[in-house]
Amino acid sequence: MRQATFLHFFLGTLACLSAFYANAEDPYRYYTWTVTYGTISPLGVQQKGILINGQFPGPTIECVTNDNIIVNVINKLDEPFLITWNGIKQRKTAWQDGVLGTNCPIPPNSNWTYKFQTKDQIGTFFYFPSTQMHRASGGFGGFNVNHRSVIAVPYPIPAEEFTVLVGDWYKAGHKELQKKLDSGSSLPLPDGLLINGLPHHATFTGQKGKSYKFRISNVGIATSINVRIQGHTMVLVEVEGSHTIQEAYESIDVHPGQSLAVLVTCHNHIKDYFIVASTRFTKPVLTATAILRYGGSTTKAQGPWPIGPTYQLRWSLLQARTFRLNLTANAARPNPQGSFHYGTIKILRTIVLANSQAKIGGKLRYAVNRISYVDPSTPLKLADYLKIPGVFKLNTIKDTPTPGPAILGTSVINTTLHDFIEIVFQNNEAAVQSWHLAGNSFYAVGYGARQWKPRRRRGYNLADAVSRHTVQVYPNSWSAILVSLDNKGMWNLRSAIWGRQYLGQQLYVRVWNTEHSLFTETDVPPNALYCGKAKRK
Repeated sequence: MRQATFLHFFLGTLACLSAFYANAEDPYRYYTWTVTYGTISPLGVQQKGILINGQFPGPTIECVTNDNIIVNVINKLDEPFLITWNGIKQRKTAWQDGVLGTNCPIPPNSNWTYKFQTKDQIGTFFYFPSTQMHRASGGFGGFNVNHRSVIAVPYPIPAEEFTVLVGDWYKAGHKELQKKLDSGSSLPLPDGLLINGLPHHATFTGQKGKSYKFRISNVGIATSINVRIQGHTMVLVEVEGSHTIQEAYESIDVHPGQSLAVLVTCHNHIKDYFIVASTRFTKPVLTATAILRYGGSTTKAQGPWPIGPTYQLRWSLLQARTFRLNLTANAARPNPQGSFHYGTIKILRTIVLANSQAKIGGKLRYAVNRISYVDPSTPLKLADYLKIPGVFKLNTIKDTPTPGPAILGTSVINTTLHDFIEIVFQNNEAAVQSWHLAGNSFYAVGYGARQWKPRRRRGYNLADAVSRHTVQVYPNSWSAILVSLDNKGMWNLRSAIWGRQYLGQQLYVRVWNTEHSLFTETDVPPNALYCGKAKRK
């Protein structure tokens, strides 16, 4: 009898534990996206756009920290296609990053399923096509990771959230723009700006007395953009997954590839108000407008539009320095963001990357430390995992700029898992640059004019710099970042200005150790596509 009682107790306990572990798994969110061409006319001229499930822009992903995301992408285009998840870290799953260094593209009339987790992340992000110049024709959308209900945010819960995708736009399609780049010409000034796919009339409705979160991303391919709301201030609360000190701004710059979130309180008279987006550092200045409508409004928005900065570089630089991390706020976990004291960690390596424009074979190219990147037919990640020789070499690119002409190459910087490194982006050109590092967040610790020197470290923000994934670099200036490389994989470090990326301004950072462990990186997924020299075993 005693044995039977013990057996029942044991089996009951086992059943309870099994149920606990089954229920403890994080939620799954499933999506099926069919990617097609469709006729769109955002600037009043009919053109061929890239649609997801018939939508332009594509559907917004709304999820929660640690959710599992399953996206079946069906490619109905006439070209291979990939989507990358801008700012999603892909913890242990570099295979899902969706760039040509990690994935074979999805062939026409076939599908591939992405499987990844929003592991330990919150914030405002977006997705877009990473192949060719596809993102110039659409295929992009918002990707919002909300906090878990048990973890407080450092501001009042807004009445509603709005996804705001701002970006430049060309009347020419991606194939025409790509042909122009392939011929050796640079891209002209865009034809206009869009807010959620429209040059005007996108509308966001709120109620008087309530506050709203606007999640703003620059999804364009070339241009820095300033955003402002008539008669309202914007309180910055988050930048690319980091809660910030809550400063109020009349207008705010968002550079290519960047995202942020602001709170706006409807405290004015019941009517409509203009939301204005305008280009920075361009002549002429391009503008798009949307509407903030108070519920019950019968009065249309009236001019003049709120004035924003246009060419003032120093204005933008000074604003960037005011973005600071909220050290007492929780992140995706309950521990405060400021508990990682990055400013006290020894820098193991400094890498200085200088962008440049060059002629190679008589055609325009862009380079980093003299190497203009060319994608091999075999993804770097597959070649590394399968130990395929002849795809890339680890010493192609140097840690500092060297004199000499630019050459074509496949640049991979080799690092060790958990290295803490300093990267300096040196911009010797007369245009603003924007750099994105996949798989990681970094601390944007310094901005400065002219040439970077080691003594410039004395001006770094080593206390509360914002942790983010994309940083701007002003003309004839430098920007410095510190990053803890704690995510094993092959990670794209690229220009977020897509014409420059297409013509070679990118490279990869290999974060590696010799240990084979599922605690640091998953094996190649069973549904992985193979191409080039990579063959399925």
